[in-house]
Amino acid sequence: MAGTIRRRDVGSVIVGVDGSRPARKAALWAAAEAVRRERPLHILYAGDTDARALFVSGDTIERVRRAGREVLEETAAAVTAEHPGMNVTTEFDRSDPVTSLHRAAGLHGTIVVGNRGLGGFGALMLGSVGLKAAAGAKTPLVVVRGPEDRAEAGVVVAAVRDERDLASATYAAREAELWKASLRLLHVRNILHSVGHVATRPDDIGGIGGEQVEELQAVADRIRDGHPGLTVYADAKSGVSVPGVLVDASHHADLLVVGGSSSFGYIGPALGRVAHGLVHHAHCPVLLVPRRGPEPGAGHDGEERRGP
Repeated sequence: MAGTIRRRDVGSVIVGVDGSRPARKAALWAAAEAVRRERPLHILYAGDTDARALFVSGDTIERVRRAGREVLEETAAAVTAEHPGMNVTTEFDRSDPVTSLHRAAGLHGTIVVGNRGLGGFGALMLGSVGLKAAAGAKTPLVVVRGPEDRAEAGVVVAAVRDERDLASATYAAREAELWKASLRLLHVRNILHSVGHVATRPDDIGGIGGEQVEELQAVADRIRDGHPGLTVYADAKSGVSVPGVLVDASHHADLLVVGGSSSFGYIGPALGRVAHGLVHHAHCPVLLVPRRGPEPGAGHDGEERRGP
């Protein structure tokens, strides 16, 4: 299908592949997402040959190039078999995977990676390429998680702390429309962080404080106004672990959307605690919508103390 521009702020889809099964799964998910958006799919293999050229022979570099091109051809064939006629492009990039992904995404693209890999795009262990790509992304990034034969739930879940998450909630609303699903806005309060500070009222939703419920409802009202045809639910829960509650919610979601705030550590940008937990443990794909660094009221890990 042609790459018709549908929305400027829901851009083309870029998927990183490395020959692993999770990367292939991510490519098929990305292809379906590109079809939903009516956008092209760009399949990227980063060989990092520029850096390797200083340490290995020309024959080794050529083997890397051949292997990368084979992976690209095989992945493109698998994608077009599932979606005949879709607009697919492939690229072998000589740079490192993180740089390649961010450059390919540009200003409006969405990056897709698998949850494991061959030491490449999808290996989501501490310090891996996948985590670095997520932490440093300036555009939305999806980590494809969950079983391959998972039935659609008909729900997109968006984590909402307060009105500062309106941007990620709006992105989630657009995704819900594309998925022809409902949208669940979920606020989670960590009760351990509230001990000695805020007394919750028993008549509040799930024991959540009144001000937080008002902020959640304000976000829900804005989403309903902007997307009148979309079914929107606002839900608030308490728990001892914000990531844990969101992971539980992912059991019943097609997509989990969260603002992916990051902070700078000793070796560069790192995901906040909640986002880090979700990309490791969620039961469905996780879409991280970048926030612009730590915000007022955030802790040292870049996460607000009373929400996701």
